[in-house]
Amino acid sequence: MGTWDAKHRQEHGGASTPSDSAASFRNLCRSSPWKWQSLRFEYRETPEGRTAPVRAWLRRPGALRLETTDGTLVHSTTGINDSRDGLYISATRQSWLLPAHLVTPVYDDGGLVRRRPEAAYGEPSFGNSRFAAALDPVELAGNAPVPLEFPRANAVELLEPVRDVDHEGRPARETVVTPNLSYRPLDPENPLCGPGRTRIRIDAATGVCVAAEPLDGGPQLPGHWIRILAVDEYMLDDLFVAEPVNLTDVREHIKWPLRPNPA
Repeated sequence: MGTWDAKHRQEHGGASTPSDSAASFRNLCRSSPWKWQSLRFEYRETPEGRTAPVRAWLRRPGALRLETTDGTLVHSTTGINDSRDGLYISATRQSWLLPAHLVTPVYDDGGLVRRRPEAAYGEPSFGNSRFAAALDPVELAGNAPVPLEFPRANAVELLEPVRDVDHEGRPARETVVTPNLSYRPLDPENPLCGPGRTRIRIDAATGVCVAAEPLDGGPQLPGHWIRILAVDEYMLDDLFVAEPVNLTDVREHIKWPLRPNPA
């Protein structure tokens, strides 16, 4: 966490320049499903040294590849082209929900999502669900604004003005939050917002929670750091299977061995 503090001072010199409202910050936390379809990034849990960083290729809705920094394959999606007949035959209402990018949310004046519609949400995950929660940090805001007449009804309370900061060369928005009683993390064992104060950074272009640092509770509380390398790159299916499907190059001569007819 000392490294984070050093980066924090280096990036904006400790200045506290208000740049956006709390409502806009929460709307950004709801916007990830409509901001991107594929993402290439590095992910590590903090404090530093807790886990080695991994490189990730993610293509929505369900394709994920993870490698170590030396190129060793850690995880690769399988069955991304399997038939989904069984899912639909089960005849549950959930089976027929559309992916989020195919339904239209309610936007605010800045083009961020004010109210999320019912859809088939969910990010590919590996290990605990914190990985998926960081990619779509709606748990920090909820699906829609809360009534103004109910104080502390938001999932988390913003303790500082929202600031524009630089995160690994990309614009991000940062503030310090604390959970309210209505906070419901995707993974209760690894919430984005710890029991005390947590410094949160959201990438301004993608809505991904690129960093979370617990400020209370000691170094045993989980945090994470994401470095986004590319957004909406074209990714082939071969990238997400354990063994690439090598198609025949029809430009090359194919030898057909001829055998005598035993008849």
